[in-house]
Amino acid sequence: MLDYEAEADAYDATRGGEPRAGAAAEAVLGLVPKDAGRLLDVACGTGIVTRRLAAGRPGLRVAGADLTHAMARLAVARLPGAVVRADCRRLPVRDQAFEAVTTIWLLHLLQGPEDVRAVVTECARALRPGGVYLTTVDKAAAHDVGSDIDAALEVRPRRPALDAAETVAEYAAVCGLVPAGQARFPGVGQGRSPRTTIKDLRRGWFTTTGPGDPTGDLIAARLAALPDQDRPRPDPVFTLRAFRKD
Repeated sequence: MLDYEAEADAYDATRGGEPRAGAAAEAVLGLVPKDAGRLLDVACGTGIVTRRLAAGRPGLRVAGADLTHAMARLAVARLPGAVVRADCRRLPVRDQAFEAVTTIWLLHLLQGPEDVRAVVTECARALRPGGVYLTTVDKAAAHDVGSDIDAALEVRPRRPALDAAETVAEYAAVCGLVPAGQARFPGVGQGRSPRTTIKDLRRGWFTTTGPGDPTGDLIAARLAALPDQDRPRPDPVFTLRAFRKD
């Protein structure tokens, strides 16, 4: 797991910046009901997407929550007075307080199925009837774009995806949430190059192949042998699912 306290200052620059944030916000707002009054962005990170959600729908009151102090500090600068530090499994909000709740690029980071279930349950609790919960799913799969880099990474161990679409839908159903649409959007600027993938490998991006792992050394050698070391391969395409609270 990456240290998001340490990652915060460079996070936006290494994750596609404003173009990626814009693509995410556009996809989210396309699934938020037009008459929604309040939206909570859970695990809002630096607030780069949260701010765009607020700017993209002037009548929508947007708040953010994030557990990491350094991330929340940056989010507060973007949305003064609208961001709190909070554990996404125990949100400090009243029942049925929002017409929309989002978890963008969160569920895949959690420790296990129980945490994912807890987050979905909390988001459902915070929703008013008729409101929507929106979340990205299958994030790791989004990065498999069929490139030579993906072929080099194929030997790494894989864990079952915590944010698998079917699994998230099952948790949502238990909470009284029904499917209400989906969208896809590009991870602009996140296409991998061999050289950046080696750096990510060495700093623990791939959680099943940590620094010093023999498999990691094998993958690094395979990546180093690829042509065009600094040419980004295609951007990932993320999937966003919406669920309505009946």
